[in-house]
Amino acid sequence: MLEVLNDFLSGKLLIVLIVGLGSYFTIRSRFVQFRHFAHMFSVFKESLRGQAGQLSSFQALMLSLAGRVGAGNIAGVGIAVTLGGPGAVFWMWVTALVGMSSSFFECTLAQVYKRADGDGLYRGGPAYYIQHGLKLKSMAIVFSILLLVTYGFAFIGLQSYTVTHSLQNAFAFDPKHTGIVLAVLLAITFIGGIKRIAAVSDLLVPIKTLAYIGVTLYVIGTQIEHVPAMLETIFKSAFGLDPAFGGLLGSAIVMGVKRGVFANEAGLGSAPNVAAVAAVKHPGAQGVVQAFSVFLDTFVICTCTALLILLSGFYTPGFEGDGIVLTQNSLAAVVGDWGRVFVSVALSLFVFTCILYNYYLGENSLQFLSRNRVVLMVFRGLVLALVVWGSLQDLSTVFAFADITMTCLAFVNLIALALLFKVGLRVMRDYDEQRKAGVDQPVFDSAKFADLDLDRNAWPANPQVETATDKAVAQAQTQR
Repeated sequence: MLEVLNDFLSGKLLIVLIVGLGSYFTIRSRFVQFRHFAHMFSVFKESLRGQAGQLSSFQALMLSLAGRVGAGNIAGVGIAVTLGGPGAVFWMWVTALVGMSSSFFECTLAQVYKRADGDGLYRGGPAYYIQHGLKLKSMAIVFSILLLVTYGFAFIGLQSYTVTHSLQNAFAFDPKHTGIVLAVLLAITFIGGIKRIAAVSDLLVPIKTLAYIGVTLYVIGTQIEHVPAMLETIFKSAFGLDPAFGGLLGSAIVMGVKRGVFANEAGLGSAPNVAAVAAVKHPGAQGVVQAFSVFLDTFVICTCTALLILLSGFYTPGFEGDGIVLTQNSLAAVVGDWGRVFVSVALSLFVFTCILYNYYLGENSLQFLSRNRVVLMVFRGLVLALVVWGSLQDLSTVFAFADITMTCLAFVNLIALALLFKVGLRVMRDYDEQRKAGVDQPVFDSAKFADLDLDRNAWPANPQVETATDKAVAQAQTQR
């Protein structure tokens, strides 16, 4: 019954809503993700600069990538190709394109309605923009509970099972011992709060991402002469024009969109919780950075996995097996048996950082519901116990339940996004107008948005705006 309900909600209704609203946001915003594409790289460079005592935009990006870049980029792509053929990759790209727009607006709104937490940091996310933007406290509470159950508990147990059993298959490690070691490492990280979680993600996310991309690019490089033909196969299969995959047209669309949605998380309401913690000058800048993370997740990492599978010679139409096995064997077919070990290690790093990400989502939702320190410590203890317990359990039923709660979570977020879209457009236009006027780094002036329920500690009125000319003059004076 859970599988049937989950298939309808996440496999049909959610896909229509996410792709439909993403397309609507794209058109109404005059294709914001395309207009700002080149700008994404300059904002990404600027995100490396943080403010003393605050989390930088880059750290927030690394933390969001800790969640976006996970098992879905390895196993999820393998499942999409297995069930939908090469054409599924094209529909993952389409989903990411419209998802970049959804991510821009949900993360921009998370910044707009964020709150200073009193410790020199910020908190925000859909629960905050639902409460302060829509004035619907009960709806915000429902979202927080769903977020806590889905990410704070269920997904952490599932990921513990994934990483411990992957290491068991690769190195014959006892899952119980691995679960205990994992819990200890997580406890050390949790004690430092969001700053330590961000610091660990800041270290591990670039390492895991660059290492994985590097190895997959090596495989692609050894088969570079076949890449044009494979890209042609992907496009033809996406529209049922390739005879070998003609019968998979429907599956290609469904699997490509479904796996794409759950790989990049755009519109699901998870990433905005992380996007809100960054100290930025304008909410639009964080929206641009988070749209870039969707691009990096799907167009770079998922595409690398897909080409690795399709170019390896291991994959054949009708392949039966799970996504991890397909990716492992595809890499091993090119580089040897160490490829299986590499995929297991990469998956372990991906899942470890995902647990950190999911823990923070759970903590953020808990902080919205209660600021009691004892409650937070109990939550941390339960999470660590769940990590050990999850390493020893078959959690397929829990996974089906978590999928349903995550889908409900997405519904709440998408409704809020649709209702607050006009606010998002106002903020986007303010950002665009400043850039058009020559402002190097647009600054958010809360005085222009006096009708909104903003935290003036997070967004002061009448901040100083620095144009490109002002910056050049300041640099010249410094040189003198």
